Amino acid sequence: MIRRIGGTLVVIILFASCWGEDYSPKPRGYFNIEFPKKQYRQFDQGCAFTFDYPVYGSVEADSRDTRPCWYNLVFSRFNGRLHLTYYDVTSKAEFESLAEDARTFAFKHTVKANAIDQKLINYPDKRVYGIYYAIEGNTASSIQFFLTDSAKHYFRGALYFSERPQFDSIQPVVEFIRVDVDRLIGTFKWK
Repeated sequence: MIRRIGGTLVVIILFASCWGEDYSPKPRGYFNIEFPKKQYRQFDQGCAFTFDYPVYGSVEADSRDTRPCWYNLVFSRFNGRLHLTYYDVTSKAEFESLAEDARTFAFKHTVKANAIDQKLINYPDKRVYGIYYAIEGNTASSIQFFLTDSAKHYFRGALYFSERPQFDSIQPVVEFIRVDVDRLIGTFKWK
């Protein structure tokens, strides 16, 4: 008799605990990211160029290299940085080598990339030309570009995150920062 009552109670408790709930496994989720308001300030540190960058990013001298005008635009809130390098070009061969390096660096991501889109940058009134590489997929870098005046200046940027690449989780952040990179390129001027 005690076994029947105990068994009946166990069955009732099991049914009651699941009553009204439709249990299904939940997909893995990611944190909700709150993006700051878009505001910009001008970068002008005595280099051969100026540009606008977001107020929620900080421009820091590249600590790995002592070359002048090598910076990182750090997005500490997103654990990312846009590496910015500048070269004073002295010959056509040097320029062609730098342009080929930019293409090589972008296409190194072909193994993991779903797509690599190239867009020409052409602002003849400001003498700003270049190529923009949008890299999609689980790659180390999502955005790379170079700018030049086709004579003696060369400027390169590459966006990296200090996280394991998971495109679906960082895609909203990449899209947010892409607007800032587009603003940087659109406001870029040679002195």
